[in-house]
Amino acid sequence: MKSNKFIVLKESVQEIIDLIALKKFKEANNKLVEVSELLDELLDFSEEDDDLMQISRYQVLLNQLHQKINTVE
Repeated sequence: MKSNKFIVLKESVQEIIDLIALKKFKEANNKLVEVSELLDELLDFSEEDDDLMQISRYQVLLNQLHQKINTVE
């Protein structure tokens, strides 16, 4: 897998964090769903251990962001 996928993922996660900071929770949740789908797609096609570990970290982060969005809404 190319590292540019992780760059896009990182930028998208930062966008979610920014939306939460701006209290735009619906938009943040919509972006989170979009990023989760991208992450699932990456997981389906990843075979290298390093990629799988990186994906796992993003899964944990997305779960935490999801909890944050749902507790403040």
